[in-house]
Amino acid sequence: MRIGLLTEGGYPYATGEARLWCDRLVRGLPQHEFELYALSRSAEQEERGRVVLPEHVTRVWTAPLWAPADDGRTYSRRERRRFAECFKDLVRGICAGEPEPFAAGLYGLAELAREQGGLYAALRSETAVRAVESACRAPGALRSVQRAQVADLLDFVDELERLLRPLSLDWYEDLREVDVCHAAAGGVAALPGLLAKRFFGVPLLVTEYGVQLRAHYLEHSADAASGPGGPGGPGAGRGAPRPAVRALLAAFHTRLAAEIYARADLLTPGNAHARRWQERCGATRDRLQTVYPGMEADRFATVGEDPDRGDPDTLVWVGRIDPAKDLIALLHAFAEVRRAAPEARLRIFATAVVPGYLADCRSLAAQLFPDEAADAVTVGESPVTFEEIGGPEAPSPADAYGSGRVVVLSSVIEGFPITLAEAMLCGRATVSTDVGAVCEVIGGTGLVVPPRNPRALADACLSLLRDPERAHRLGAAARARALELFTVEQNVAAFREIYLRLLARGPARPDGGIPFEQPPEARVPGHWTSPARAAQAEAADRAPAAGSGAPGAGAGSGAASAPAAGPAPVPARTPATTTTTEATV
Repeated sequence: MRIGLLTEGGYPYATGEARLWCDRLVRGLPQHEFELYALSRSAEQEERGRVVLPEHVTRVWTAPLWAPADDGRTYSRRERRRFAECFKDLVRGICAGEPEPFAAGLYGLAELAREQGGLYAALRSETAVRAVESACRAPGALRSVQRAQVADLLDFVDELERLLRPLSLDWYEDLREVDVCHAAAGGVAALPGLLAKRFFGVPLLVTEYGVQLRAHYLEHSADAASGPGGPGGPGAGRGAPRPAVRALLAAFHTRLAAEIYARADLLTPGNAHARRWQERCGATRDRLQTVYPGMEADRFATVGEDPDRGDPDTLVWVGRIDPAKDLIALLHAFAEVRRAAPEARLRIFATAVVPGYLADCRSLAAQLFPDEAADAVTVGESPVTFEEIGGPEAPSPADAYGSGRVVVLSSVIEGFPITLAEAMLCGRATVSTDVGAVCEVIGGTGLVVPPRNPRALADACLSLLRDPERAHRLGAAARARALELFTVEQNVAAFREIYLRLLARGPARPDGGIPFEQPPEARVPGHWTSPARAAQAEAADRAPAAGSGAPGAGAGSGAASAPAAGPAPVPARTPATTTTTEATV
């Protein structure tokens, strides 16, 4: 089976989202061929390189979302009129919240780009700005966009051009050959798959472990809060989008999410919390199947099988240090714990940090917990430590979790709590705040308290510190639950069954094609039976010492991967595309 895997800002790059689970999925299904279609988010991400790909990844197409995508294409008068009609439909759907005009405009622009070339210049033209202005002023437009000013319109058009760049890529022309198109996220990442579904009937599977629409709201609400003077203040137009721009972008993402959910053959949210978001955006329950993310249980086996490992008086926190994790509340809660249990310690292990917030947390910890010493000649130390995973005392996440008996999660915003599932695999008792999918993950094997409630968090921690037997029982139950639900094996098995089920539904392609009608050997790289190939083989047999160069890909075989002897030359793409290609072996 050939799987087209669509990603944005992650796999196959060495950094980014969804990198680990995509890599585990691909490596867990060696019997299938994978073709990767990756959108990168920054030059830094591309400079850090890519992960080593397995041999059954036959092709890799990449395109940047961060760089200008001007292909120099300008439209004729007739093409400009066609663009104006399609773009008016699109922005009318955005500003008025109407799904039909949005879909008509989106697919109309895609067809225009497919026939005539990229949309870069047209989307940044005065025609586009005036169309957005008219849609914002039209009767029935959302109240939040009606007062958009010229600067708002320019900012929105600039961002919209970036979000619609996948329409100018011709990836869906290649995706027509795959058996299943699997988008590793919603939003922009799923656009090529949406077009392949629209034009060629390729089955579309969309996996969301973090709902893109929800992530957009959280990101821009944080930007608004961080702008000098608040929303609309002096810095709002530079560091953070203005309210009208935020409203327009939110409306676009809402309409795009609704279109993806309506057209996808199957949606696989990573938890019930993500599933509820998808249902609110129009997804029907008959096309929803929850598939939990998979983690490598072997990495945590040593700690998980040793329940007595770690200091019984130590609380452990692991994760990214940022405001959403609410370490401020955790430090205040630990102050209450220390009053009742002076021997308690708190170890905070950072996987990543927001520097300003980390400084605030260190300052608060220094105020709440001055360095303590046992006597006049002993160096004092704080009961709260900030450490990094990878250091001498915690070379791996398993060592961090194993340094104590109780793991704490204090977040106020959370999707699927990966660190909580890892703590469960380590057999640790957990105390968590009731946010996101926490209750679903815990399933009764840990203590859950309301968010932003340091007193409740402290009481729950104290109850486990004072009752080691209860903590041991909860940890054992948590490990059993995690081994049943959150392993790589269950994740890969679920997607294996989903791929086969999508194929078993029968042909859905407009041209009447059926799955597997073309045998795999018909796509062997190079024209192995052609006279030119036969002549090359005969010449190689006559002069074996002359070298053993790999055969070329052959005319028209840009869709094929390179043979194992070496990378085959990849033919240049048409000028209408902004993709770069790389044959992977």
